[in-house]
Amino acid sequence: MRSCVRSLLLAACLALAGFAAHAETIDIDNAELARLIQDGAPLIDVRLPSEWETTGVIAGSRLNTFFNERGESNPAAWLEKIKPYARPDQPVIVICRTGNRTRAVSRFLSEQAGYATVYNVTAGIKGWLKERRPVVPASPVIAACRSEASC
Repeated sequence: MRSCVRSLLLAACLALAGFAAHAETIDIDNAELARLIQDGAPLIDVRLPSEWETTGVIAGSRLNTFFNERGESNPAAWLEKIKPYARPDQPVIVICRTGNRTRAVSRFLSEQAGYATVYNVTAGIKGWLKERRPVVPASPVIAACRSEASC
């Protein structure tokens, strides 16, 4: 009985170790972000709705706030919202204002939620705008994600 339990524990530990070895978070710049978007990787903008409205959003990005105005989050609920378009076995990109919040979100996705490849936009939307890259008005995108209850 004990050897069976030990074997099961060893197998579980090896499986987890193998899984963790495959998860990775990769910091990217705007050129790489543009390439990944073109390749179809989902881009999740984790900022607040007020931030989306102030700056606009990158076309095609999915709007899903991770931290509220007080810095609180509900990772499990957030994860359920992104699962329909961001699968753990496919690359996913996260962006915020300056890259600070997405550092934590990227770690959560790769280390706890089982996402194999997570791209973190290090300069955030501010860096994107500084390079005069295009954005679209947030209002129509916000209206669409609210109708889907995914913001």
